[in-house]
Amino acid sequence: MKKHFIQGAMLAFTAVGMLASCRSEGDTTARRSETIPVVTIRPTNIEIPRSYVADIQAVQFVEIKPKVEGFVQQVLVDEGQLVEKGQPLFRLSSENYAEAVKEAEANYRQAQVELEMANYEADRVGRLVEKEIFSPIRLKQVEKEREVVSMKVEQARANFQLAQTNYSYTTITAPFTGYIDRIPYKVGSLVNPTSLLTTVSDISEIFAYYKVNESEYLQWRRAQLQGRKDRQLDNIELILSDGSIYPHRGVQEAVEGDFERGTGSIAFRVRFPNPEGLLKHGVTGKIRMLTSMNNISLIPQKSTFEIQDFTYVYTVDSVGITRVRSFTPIERYQNYYVTQDFEPGTTIVYEGVQTLKDGMHVKTDTIPAEEMEKELQLDNLKK
Repeated sequence: MKKHFIQGAMLAFTAVGMLASCRSEGDTTARRSETIPVVTIRPTNIEIPRSYVADIQAVQFVEIKPKVEGFVQQVLVDEGQLVEKGQPLFRLSSENYAEAVKEAEANYRQAQVELEMANYEADRVGRLVEKEIFSPIRLKQVEKEREVVSMKVEQARANFQLAQTNYSYTTITAPFTGYIDRIPYKVGSLVNPTSLLTTVSDISEIFAYYKVNESEYLQWRRAQLQGRKDRQLDNIELILSDGSIYPHRGVQEAVEGDFERGTGSIAFRVRFPNPEGLLKHGVTGKIRMLTSMNNISLIPQKSTFEIQDFTYVYTVDSVGITRVRSFTPIERYQNYYVTQDFEPGTTIVYEGVQTLKDGMHVKTDTIPAEEMEKELQLDNLKK
């Protein structure tokens, strides 16, 4: 890979040399009579907005499924309705479960009576053993029989509680306050524990998940470890699908534990308040935040040219000689490049690079950096 990079760079510089040679026709001290605009690079601090596609979800989103089989007897809510925690949503046919409760209750009571009789018998045999009418072996036998009856009582009580629980499942209630989604099963439908009756979503707040690549994650993590704040993680904007800005700002709370295989990305989570209920589970949008970049240089795009994926500018020294200089952009925003490759005070050709050549002597007209930044509409980005 390094070999290919060196070869590419050599080809690029060869192309630059050929370009300069063609332009100068062998004269490296050519002069240009007209004045060209130049600008002196200075370090600056800016805040650049970054946008990420967001997956928006309710703070709670639960599928409602029956725990027992039965026919839908009543649908007590409507689609899109706001329901309170514990509010009944559906009732299933309950006759069989009610009968099961009665049967289990009867068995439980019967077992209790049998336990009372077993206790009485054990007491009676115990007194007779004391009077040496019965042998101790008979007492042990009666006590074992009482233990068996006691276990039957416990079993009957468990069956009774299970029957009551199953009966209670025929009334399905809301697990929390939220909004009802679509209701596919109507009255008379046979449902079972795999049937999706509806979903309930709590949208009092929403989560917005966005993904960043490994490079951005490392940049964020290093800033965090160094105690720097490169992003406004407590003042995050949400851009809705119609292009409008959501009126409430979000706060980044969490990051996933590992990177997604295949894409090499990792997800962050932002929490937004939703007091008006404008946002619903599953809507689309974009996360936008300001990222701080310190001690960087701003290079106008019209000051650059590209050859074989390399980016170049013309620098101008103190006596007005132009030199081709390559640089590596960190990123591109609107009509300028952000880079850290230039020393403060470096002078570059502002525009008209297409008519220049390496080694040309030019007359210069220096444009104030403030004017360039104003022209590039960077006033709204500066700290």
